[in-house]
Amino acid sequence: MTQRDILVVGAILWDIIGRAPLPLRLGNDVPGRIVRHPGGVGLNIALALRRFGRSPALLSAIGRDAEGEDLIRACTALGLDLDLCHRHDHPTDSYMAIEGTNGLIAAIADAHGLELAGSAVLAPMAGFDGPVVIDGNLTGELLTLIATDPAHADTHLLLAPASPGKALRLTPFLSRANTTLYLNREEAELLAGRPFADAGTAAEVLHAQGAPHVLVTDGQHPIAEACDGVTLRADTPQVAATRVTGAGDTFMAAHIVASAKEHDRDVALRLAARAAARHVSGEDAHESWIPDV
Repeated sequence: MTQRDILVVGAILWDIIGRAPLPLRLGNDVPGRIVRHPGGVGLNIALALRRFGRSPALLSAIGRDAEGEDLIRACTALGLDLDLCHRHDHPTDSYMAIEGTNGLIAAIADAHGLELAGSAVLAPMAGFDGPVVIDGNLTGELLTLIATDPAHADTHLLLAPASPGKALRLTPFLSRANTTLYLNREEAELLAGRPFADAGTAAEVLHAQGAPHVLVTDGQHPIAEACDGVTLRADTPQVAATRVTGAGDTFMAAHIVASAKEHDRDVALRLAARAAARHVSGEDAHESWIPDV
């Protein structure tokens, strides 16, 4: 097996997505397509990282039920490294969403297996000296433990809330050194405790409040990054949406890879924005999207 160069800690589950080929409003009952495929924030990020040429290993919790066995087979077929995952006797986690051409209408994430596994999923972090991606599907208690554990003080942590409903779980990381936060504007507003007119203002304020490195997306509106006292902004390419779930994960993975390839910060930001737009338009991430410098 290729040597692992990044760990991804978070949700691996079945995505059950209903998509309609038209804008949706609350209460609509329309024809469309319902698909099931491997998903979860952690898995989506790891899969994008792999497609961009990295060698991630996943740290998560997967049930020993039939759905869990199916999930492992499906993920293995995608080339993902699940050897470090914790197995448990609870039902395998799942996520259900409804999407229209106007975006995500509603979603429910059932990550109880991951939450019940607790610190068991973190054991493989011991001795690993590369970057670690963490998603907010972990419990608040476990995230606080990671943020404050001296054993991980020198680890570069890259955080994604997983959803606005879990954004506040990342509060312990707001002033942690060697940390990068990837947020959407709603998540940034929850962490800051105030509304923002745009992603640039959100990134700027959170950075001023102590977050060392923060990136904020805002749907089809411009995105922003704040680090070292400087705020950068970039336009989001406008595309016809064929899917929404996973766009933020693709953005995060693309930015991680572009930064690792030592692209200038403004170039890395634009490459990540383009990658997310291509995902939304229906393309799957590819190594050619993030060229070498």
